[in-house]
Order: sequence, then C-alpha cells, then structure tokens
Amino acid sequence: MPTRIYRNPVIAGYAPDPSIARRGEDFYLVNSSFEFFPGVPIYHSRNLVNWKLIGYCLTTPVQDDLKGARPSGGIYAPTLRFHNGTWFMTVTNVTHGGNFIVHTDDIRAGHWSDPVYVDQGGIDPSLFWDDDGTCYYTSSWTKPEESREKEANQDGPSIYICKVDPETGERLSESKVLSTGCGGKCPEGPHLYKKDGVYYLMIAEGGTEYGHMETFQRARSLEGPWEACPHNPILSNRDFPGPIQAVGHADLTDDAAGNLWCVALGIRPVVYPDGSSLMLHHIGRETFLAPVTIDEEGWPVVGDHGHMLRTIDAPLPGEFPTPVNNGFEDDFSTKAFPLAWNPAMENYIRDPEESSLTLKGTDKTLNDWASPTFLGVRQKDWNMQAETVMTLADPAALRFGARAGITAFYCAHYHYDLYVTGLNDRIYVNVAKHVHDISTVTAAVAVSREDLEKGLVFRITADAEKYTFSFAVDDGSGSFHVLDTGLTAALSTESTVPMTFTGVYFGLFAENLTASFEKFDAVVLPE
Repeated sequence: MPTRIYRNPVIAGYAPDPSIARRGEDFYLVNSSFEFFPGVPIYHSRNLVNWKLIGYCLTTPVQDDLKGARPSGGIYAPTLRFHNGTWFMTVTNVTHGGNFIVHTDDIRAGHWSDPVYVDQGGIDPSLFWDDDGTCYYTSSWTKPEESREKEANQDGPSIYICKVDPETGERLSESKVLSTGCGGKCPEGPHLYKKDGVYYLMIAEGGTEYGHMETFQRARSLEGPWEACPHNPILSNRDFPGPIQAVGHADLTDDAAGNLWCVALGIRPVVYPDGSSLMLHHIGRETFLAPVTIDEEGWPVVGDHGHMLRTIDAPLPGEFPTPVNNGFEDDFSTKAFPLAWNPAMENYIRDPEESSLTLKGTDKTLNDWASPTFLGVRQKDWNMQAETVMTLADPAALRFGARAGITAFYCAHYHYDLYVTGLNDRIYVNVAKHVHDISTVTAAVAVSREDLEKGLVFRITADAEKYTFSFAVDDGSGSFHVLDTGLTAALSTESTVPMTFTGVYFGLFAENLTASFEKFDAVVLPE
C-alpha cells in the first residue's frame, strides 16, 4: 500500500487516554471525559486520520454520575473492545462507584447499557478475551496493604488481573498482580494482546507528565514470567526535542491489510511568538497516531524509533486523508445540539424558528463543583477566535451576581469570563478572571439599555500567549472595544492546583438570569 503523509494530532484539543477498536474497515476510538457531560466521546474513522464524533457512551445520569465531581474527577481512561458481536466499554468513575462496564450491539445507535460495576479497584481498566472465551479484567491498582501479595513490589500501583463476566460485572477469580511494570513510576493504562500463542502487555509508565512513556512485555502464559522489551520504552518523547511531549497511555490496533497502529495521548507545549517555550499546555492532552512495525526479535517499533512525530508518512488504510477543520459553528437553526457541545441539558432551549439558544441561568456558577448553565466546545488550536451575539429578554434581571456571556473555561478554578451584568441600576460589560482561589473583575465598561436591546457581540481571540477579550454593539458598525487580555499560562495544566487533566473550552454561560444567543462560532485563525 502506498504511503500517505498525515499530521498529528489526529484528534485535536482535549482528547486524552485514547482506546481504539476495529470492526472490518471501520475504526472506533474513545477518550476520557472527566467531569464533563456526556461521557466518553466516540469517534469513527476509516483512515485513522479523519475522525468524526458520532456519539457518547455515557448519556444518562445513571451511566455518568458526576454529582459533586471535582475538576478532573469523574470519568477516567476508557477501554473500547469488540467481542462476538458486542461492543464493550470499561472505565472508572473516580467520583462515584469505581470501575464499571457498559455494552451495546450497535455502537452507532448511541444506546449503551446501564453500568455493571466490577469488584476490582484502581483506574484505567481494560478487557481481554483469551482464545477459550475467558474474559480478563486488568486495572492499575494500589491494593490495600493488608491484602497485598507478599512477593510483589507493592510500594505503588501495580497492574492487577482477574476473570470477569463482562455482561454482569461479576468477578470470577481472585484479583492478582499481573505486573509491576518495567521500572517507571505509576504503571497504568494496561492493555493485553495475544498473537501466535504469545501474550503481550503494554503499560504506560513514568506518570502522565513530561516523563510519560509506553513499555512492553511478553510471556507464554498470563502467569508469567514476563520478558521486558529490550528497547523499552517502545514510545516516549521524554528525551526527544520537538513540538510533541508527554506521549503515552497508548492502545494498539491492526488494519484490514495487517498493518499495526498505535494511538496515544500527547501534548503540544505552547511556543510563544519569540520562539521560547515554558513547557506549558492549555488545550489539553490530544490523540496522536503512529505506525508500528515488528523487529526481527518480535518486538514493536513505534513511530520514528519510538518517538511520536508531528508529520508522518505511513501506509494509511481507507480513503486519502483530507484537511481537518478544527473550527466549530452553530447558528441554532436545528433542534438537536451538535455533538461537539458539552451541556447539562435541562437549562437549555434551542429555538430553530428564531435561530436562537436560551440559557436559563441558576444560582450555580462557573466557580462551583456543580452543573452551572454552561455550554462549551473544546479549543483545538492555539490561534482561534470565539464569538457570539447575546440579548436579554428581561434587562431588569441584571443585578449584582447575575451574569451571562462567553468564557475561556479550563475548570471551576481556572477561567476567564467576558459577560454583561448589572450594578447600582447600571449595565456593565466586564472581564473577570478566576485563577487559583482569586476571582476578580479586571475590566468594566458601562453600556446603555439601548445597546443591550440591540444585542452585544462578545469575542475571545486566542493566540499562543494570551486571550484577548472584546465586545461590540450589534448595530452593524463592527466597532469592537478591547477590554482586557489574559495569559494562557494561567489556564495551563502545569499551573493548576490540584493537577488536572482536561483542556480549555470556549463556552457560553448564564448565572442567575436568562439570556439568549443568536450564534456561536469558534474558528481557527491563520498562524
């Protein structure tokens, strides 16, 4: 098959912990979703580069219980597998319930079973069916000290395994240590594979920061002994200069031609206009793709001698890759929400006849570990511009604490907001910043009731270094007023407390009032 050049990441923006499975010529991929609803997005592709979001695995409160979820709580590290006509997805809800499995006969229909919980602790669960049909369940677990195996090195997490009924979640054997890894900290993200009678175990090690890596082991039996790949790590950019870092938490698939492929998370640290980089990233851990070959000793070689590259020439399956558009537009002219939105549905009204969206704000704010009236799409590039037009049905509702507008939102502790509010019978357009435990208004401009009746255009313009916040009256003049800027560094994962795992959203929000929006778009700007 001829090679084809493609560019990483293949899924941009916050799309971490990818797991992939194939049926025929169709590939399906899922990612972690953490505190955002719906949970576990599902992507489809036939060429491994052009991915389309087709739905979510977790779409009900029973499946995706996020009540009280902290920033980067909730849903961790899914695994997707297909077996005997059924799709299975296993994942961890670190806020409620632990490890569970859902299944469906039709991955495109969007109807997954209620969760069945598995009595094996830890995170990053995975499923593996042996040749005799036995289903094994693995996870990364720091087992309680009193029940640890004495012979195992149990200072930190290890990879545990048990037999499981994937339909019921019933554990059918004792949970035992499968592996303690290959020497790196935090062995996690385990996946088992089997070929020609040999078992293969791939593990993420080194932590999901700049030391992240993938290691590989093999054995003739699940009881071991396990032989480590002599050129471990099989994938890491930890000592490799370049625009992609923190590569790991990977999964493998083959294509119909027998070629092997690896999907992994990675980050793109910001490079500032002067060429400097502070090793910060704010648009999230993204999904990357690399070809895999097998060396003479039967070990995998991932990407460029174990490194993930930005541009790769490889024998992709399917149709020729097309340019990826990482922008988003919604004029609210349809009843259904585009899948890219992450809302909490009960406080939103789409009116296709008026091409408008109404947000019914409550007393829950963007600062709360709750469900504020917020609707967001992932920021997928450093250089983007998000814009909306907002009106208020009842301007008299504007008072202190009532806000509606647009936000660059990382999590409840870290966000920049551009909005309208009221104070002492006057109307203001404000910029507010919430960073760590500091929340303050950094810019304010008074506007008239007539301006508000015409509508306000809110705009966030992003580059690698900063966000710029501006607004205009929707009177056709196109005259924007720049109010303030905010550094991207303050919304970067490395700056957050506690450490978090998501990425920036561009979103709409309302608090303590009802607001209407005529359109929303987030377009990629030329570099």
